[in-house]
Amino acid sequence: MTGRPLSEYDELSVSTYKELLQSPGVGRIILAQLTARFPFGMLSLAVLIHIQQVTGAYGSAGLVLAAASIGQAISGPLTSRWMGVWGMRRVLLLTMIVCMLSVTAIAVFVMPIPLYMVVAFIAGLSTPPVQPAVRTIYPKMVTSRQLTPLFSLDASAQEIIWVLGPVVTVFISTQLGSMYGILTAAFLILAGGSWFISSPEVSRVRIPRSRGRMGAVLKRPSVVVATVVGFLLIGACAAVEAGLIAVFDHGIKSGIVLAIFSVGSLVGGLSMGHVPISPWSLAKRMLIIVVGLGVALLWLDVWWLSITLFVAGVGIAPALTVLFAMVSSTVKFSETAEAYGWVGTGQLIGAAAGSAVAGFLIDGVGHVGAFYAATGFALLGCVAAVIGRRWSPDLRGRDASPIPDTEPIALPGR
Repeated sequence: MTGRPLSEYDELSVSTYKELLQSPGVGRIILAQLTARFPFGMLSLAVLIHIQQVTGAYGSAGLVLAAASIGQAISGPLTSRWMGVWGMRRVLLLTMIVCMLSVTAIAVFVMPIPLYMVVAFIAGLSTPPVQPAVRTIYPKMVTSRQLTPLFSLDASAQEIIWVLGPVVTVFISTQLGSMYGILTAAFLILAGGSWFISSPEVSRVRIPRSRGRMGAVLKRPSVVVATVVGFLLIGACAAVEAGLIAVFDHGIKSGIVLAIFSVGSLVGGLSMGHVPISPWSLAKRMLIIVVGLGVALLWLDVWWLSITLFVAGVGIAPALTVLFAMVSSTVKFSETAEAYGWVGTGQLIGAAAGSAVAGFLIDGVGHVGAFYAATGFALLGCVAAVIGRRWSPDLRGRDASPIPDTEPIALPGR
């Protein structure tokens, strides 16, 4: 920090975001990709609610979510890499159609658990690589100076996906039926995906074919750290969501508290978006989440949870901003799509794993088990961030632009 008064930082933040949104196409592409990714903030909880109501057990729902997470683990880096071979539009269109049909089948048909798991695996395997696509597009739309604030704005808006998405899921699933929560997600996969695919930037930006082997980008320690911490961070959020559903018995209070959780993240992301990123930034922001969640489990009352989860939320979007900047600034441009594919896979698996672990603990020790899971995920994420600080770039005084393929790479800590 430079000792500036807080008001000066606020004015700088507002002017930075205003300038960003005035850049051609930036506001449109943010809205399009958010709409395309929104259903994936709904699906883990929607499937959890639906399978639990069909089978009567949270554990069975956890198995279905685990199958989906395995498919996502395979899909993320693979489909991201395909975009460099066949182009963004073709890969996005094919995966969107297959994913939408698979998700619809889970909602409409009553099946044995093993068959649910097979269909969920196909849905996970065909998850459209929207996140790595848009992360690759961003550096081509703004100046290098604007890239970190754009990542911050995107991370703040992303809370609409991970936190507000479950609010919509709870409302639809409890008011209309669990099947309709999943069907709503299926419709948004088609509608949002079509909007994003039709964006001019999707056809305009070409991803160079990566010359390395599949998975070679994981030799970059920064990508591994971002993937692991992202997995644990989103896992914590998903466990909180499952816990609130259980505590308030699928009632509207769970949606209200989740919305407050989201507001905390939005406030944190927008207020810290202009703060320079240091190697310790990720650990500090994860610590905020750990403290908020750790205190939350002491008393499962609506007012106490609202206050403590708001505090925990303040660290979420700022932590995601660091993850995006960490990857962007330490890999070649031709590797960005695959790198973000791994990071996105980590987050998607985290969402499923968090819901699954929370579901088993709810069955085993009661509602508080979900908050034990959330705190555990966040604490492990904070520890991983501390261990990985030597590979976290120091972006104070430099931008987060990808490294051109013609330049040598200097890795942090090397």
